[in-house]
Amino acid sequence: MKDESSYSINVPTGEDMQNLGRKVATCVHGGDVLLLSGPLGAGKTTFAQGFGAGLHIAEPIVSPTFTIARELDGSFADGTPAHLVHVDAYRLGGNDFAPGQDTVDRLLDELESLGLDEELEDPGEQTVVLMEWGEQMASAFAEVRLEVHIDRPIDKETVAAEISNRNVELTGDGMRTVTFVPVGERWQDFDRQLDLMK
Repeated sequence: MKDESSYSINVPTGEDMQNLGRKVATCVHGGDVLLLSGPLGAGKTTFAQGFGAGLHIAEPIVSPTFTIARELDGSFADGTPAHLVHVDAYRLGGNDFAPGQDTVDRLLDELESLGLDEELEDPGEQTVVLMEWGEQMASAFAEVRLEVHIDRPIDKETVAAEISNRNVELTGDGMRTVTFVPVGERWQDFDRQLDLMK
């Protein structure tokens, strides 16, 4: 059952994005799945860094692009142990399909080969899954999830001019809009939790 409610917050700086990730981490508990989406440079990893800090993870949170997934330990807001599975799905679901295989089947096969399929379908009571580029996984996994969409509105003419001059920088500060889409009963009061965050 999908809850069609969504909640948006404007986030002007990288520090604000980390603070938002930290605050969201105080709302999670074992078994939660969060799917992060947004274009390159939107701030997904910056959000994840704040999220990791909110789970009291001492190790640095870096994009797991080349490892696909990193597993890190910390603690929830109540002090109980937390196990974070930080996944980057950017390279998953490539074009190397078997005959008759669709995208979802391909993703399932890749996740199974990485040993991530069961962890994503049924995270343990101490495990939280945070998946960057997770929008393609929504139909395959996690009927109950919090989708976090990060959008960075960009003036296309300015970007085109900056790219032609090789001055473009898409990862710095700049207004982002973060939209939370709660899916499932677990997240039905997320709007109240967001109000507490402001």
